[in-house]
Amino acid sequence: MQVKVIFGEENLTEDIPENFTIKDLLKKLEIPSETVVVKKNEAIVIEEMLIQEGDTLEIIKVIFGG
Repeated sequence: MQVKVIFGEENLTEDIPENFTIKDLLKKLEIPSETVVVKKNEAIVIEEMLIQEGDTLEIIKVIFGG
């Protein structure tokens, strides 16, 4: 199935299998989950959330430091 992924300036279309989670997608894209927040169809979601066909996922980098 296909989902739209927005990460910074990039707009990607990713092919993923059924029962794929946000955590699985981050691993596939080699993005550490502790450095981002993910919005699924405009709502912030947890890593265990399943991705559905046609979803739009926005990956937002978290800025932190001292």
